[in-house]
Amino acid sequence: MDNQTTNEKRPVIALTGASGYIGNNLLKKLGKQADIIALSRNGDKYEDSENVTWRSADLFSLKDAEKALEGADYAVYLVHSMMPSAKLTQAKFEDMDLILADNFAQAAKKNGVKQIIYLSGIIPPDADELSRHLRSRLEVEKVLSSYGVPVTTVRAGLIVGPKGSSFPIVKKLVKRLPMMALPKWTRQKTHPIALQDVLHALKGSIGNKKLSGESIDVGGPEIMTYKEMMIDTAEVMGKKRKLLNVPFMTVKLSRLWVSVTTGTPREMVYPLIESLIHPMVANPENMDKDLSYGKISFKEAAKSALEQEEQEKKEKEEQQQKQEKDSSNSSSSSKPVISDVRSVQRVLLPEGKTASWAASRYIDWLEEFGRPLIRTSVDQDRNAKIYMLGKEPLLSLTYSHDRSNESRALFYISGGTFAKREETPGRGRLEFRQIPNSQECIIAIHEYKPSLPWFIYTFTQAKFHLWVMYFFKRHLLKQIKQENQHPKLIIEME
Repeated sequence: MDNQTTNEKRPVIALTGASGYIGNNLLKKLGKQADIIALSRNGDKYEDSENVTWRSADLFSLKDAEKALEGADYAVYLVHSMMPSAKLTQAKFEDMDLILADNFAQAAKKNGVKQIIYLSGIIPPDADELSRHLRSRLEVEKVLSSYGVPVTTVRAGLIVGPKGSSFPIVKKLVKRLPMMALPKWTRQKTHPIALQDVLHALKGSIGNKKLSGESIDVGGPEIMTYKEMMIDTAEVMGKKRKLLNVPFMTVKLSRLWVSVTTGTPREMVYPLIESLIHPMVANPENMDKDLSYGKISFKEAAKSALEQEEQEKKEKEEQQQKQEKDSSNSSSSSKPVISDVRSVQRVLLPEGKTASWAASRYIDWLEEFGRPLIRTSVDQDRNAKIYMLGKEPLLSLTYSHDRSNESRALFYISGGTFAKREETPGRGRLEFRQIPNSQECIIAIHEYKPSLPWFIYTFTQAKFHLWVMYFFKRHLLKQIKQENQHPKLIIEME
């Protein structure tokens, strides 16, 4: 980001994930040269400062995303949805990532944002055989670019810092295993980079016209294997470890082993380990001379990360002690847990059909599929009701005309015996969203609060919904096969 003179208006930068690992560190770096809109799902918990305005935003909501980016000149996108985002999440992370990116890109376009800066992963040359994680990262990059706002993508491999995903896993393996059996993937080449070098690249990309619409790879001064990183990490930690190469441990077995050994949730470990079949090395042809070449060595970065982690641990303990003391003198109770549901599925539409068509077809098909137990009704305003035997609807869906178009059909879950009754209307909604420049469609339920007791719901209605969506997907594929369209995509969707 170019330095601003005293007479120039300070740029306004919207920063997603501002309370997270990378976002919080980037926030500190940008605060002196820009006004920051710090975005977080719990932004209300933080206090504004002279140059930082916190906003709460659930980017699964397009309306929230639009409000979040109001007044922003630039937007930094650091969002990733590998962990569940509701009490019950029935969705693949790649489908959730797609919704988040699509909302963000549309909101950026509506608010006149000049540039989106996106932190992604290094994409190896064999792009036809990418892992789920890297394929999703590339898909997000394309979706962010679909509405005309220039996107600058900073692609990094393993980021060495006190938190995050990959380096803490390496550290935990070294810490907990005196003798480590090393699968084949630990000999794969990767290009670690220090957190500070990544922050330098992100900051330097903001407002950088040379990189508008471009992607760059970034990497540190060393190309290493995971085995070499484990050896160096053990040395920095002052531990002696015996390493044994094993040829028989598959990627599937490795991801389970890593998850159990490190205590890291499988939602995070599995996609990361699957990506290790690829060499994650920065391509010199995709590197920028000013931003791509990290200066900090792996050992130096690892030492700094471990020291910072220890310091943050002490600060967190002190803060918890203070909170416990304050809570003992207060009558305030803890915030209740919200029993909400997010369920996301991806389907393939027939050629020329849209999300709006898919919404209408789904309601009609549901009655055909469930007859004689299930029936549906749709009024002239596209409001729908779903019944099972009785006169009272199971669910009432109110169509949102002002938030819908051919590429998106949005219904609010406004009532029915299966919806929890609330004094004020909730945010529960069902949407059909077409993926830009494709015939794929996302069907998603957000923030739905069921009326059934939670235990019963998870083993009945929740399972039934997945079953229904599976057969609707099959119905659409059958229709496409009859028209002999997209044979390759049909195979992938099946």
